[in-house]
Amino acid sequence: VHLVESGGGLAQPGGSLRLSCAASGFTFSSYAMGWFRQAPGEEREPVAATTWSGGSTYYAAFVKGRFTVSKDDAKNTLYLQMTNLTAGDTGLYYCAKYNERSWYGRLHEPDYWGQGTQVTVSS
Repeated sequence: VHLVESGGGLAQPGGSLRLSCAASGFTFSSYAMGWFRQAPGEEREPVAATTWSGGSTYYAAFVKGRFTVSKDDAKNTLYLQMTNLTAGDTGLYYCAKYNERSWYGRLHEPDYWGQGTQVTVSS
């Protein structure tokens, strides 16, 4: 299993970024996927997750409708569209794979992680 994130960078408050996660080494269409983030000095926390079909999603409360998780099975790619960014969104964002079709009951327990992509929100 190989997960490679991209799309991070510097954004201004109120701006947008789209993160991508290129997946390989497994049948991407059959597994739930998620995004986590780790802010400086903080523990890694879940941001968003989607079931294998994209039919059910999870969002952390701090997302507040600003982020959208999606997956393109034809491209084996997971996305996180982030809008209305704030300084509090700064951190290292990780893509994660779950070992089931759903993240239900195992939100904090993915079985594989990417290396992360840095997102910095600053004016």
